[in-house]
Amino acid sequence: MDLSKLTHQVVDIAKEVGDFIRKEAVNFGPDKIEYKGVNDLVSYVDKTAEQKLVNSLTLLLPAAGFITEEGTVSIQGEHYNWIIDPLDGTTNFIHGVPTYSVSIALTRDEELVIGVVYEINRDEAFYAWKDGGAFLNGEPISISKSQTFSSTLIATGFPYYDFSKQEQYLNAFNELIQTCHGLRRIGSAAVDLAYTACGRFDGFFEFNLNAWDVAGGALIVQEAGGVVLDFSGGTDFINSRQVVAGNAHIANHLVQVLQKHF
Repeated sequence: MDLSKLTHQVVDIAKEVGDFIRKEAVNFGPDKIEYKGVNDLVSYVDKTAEQKLVNSLTLLLPAAGFITEEGTVSIQGEHYNWIIDPLDGTTNFIHGVPTYSVSIALTRDEELVIGVVYEINRDEAFYAWKDGGAFLNGEPISISKSQTFSSTLIATGFPYYDFSKQEQYLNAFNELIQTCHGLRRIGSAAVDLAYTACGRFDGFFEFNLNAWDVAGGALIVQEAGGVVLDFSGGTDFINSRQVVAGNAHIANHLVQVLQKHF
């Protein structure tokens, strides 16, 4: 399999779906919101975008299965599986906040081999393939080289429906916000990871994320020279639903802080 060629084809698909989402945003209104749970929003845009992704990716790799946010299909591939979030940052989209993305990953025997995050409003395609490096709109990107935590900008995500660890989160937040340049919450974990991969953020952490939130961005971080960990410092960031990303030094510092509070 030519992972480079396949990745570029996936980027084209992500851009096509992103264009659909961009156009739908113009006339989207609150009457079109649906609720999957408390503060867990969805719309026909998410569902239609996911179906478009499934249709196009199936043509690319017919033998692959799918792990999808909106449950369009639930087919497990023998070796290959796509992990897709058609609209990461749905709440931003619904409220007209212009940061949301399409996230696509491909696994081979459970190993990430392709990652694509297309940030729609800035028309920025972040992508990587296994052992091929990481790119933004065709240009190589790399992780922040910062070794001094006090000079870092860190991304995170706030609890929005599972508040069982809210106190632990706020305690970690309180410690971190006093020891770095600042914390940012922009509302799309996929974008947070992509921005970490290209050095805009020095690190990122969040808990209670799903595979489709992180899989695409995680490989981009790794191929950009970074590490992706869980809160224990291990690498089971998908199943544990805990993600820490950055260069090795910054990620390990974040893990040390988080271990004190979680």
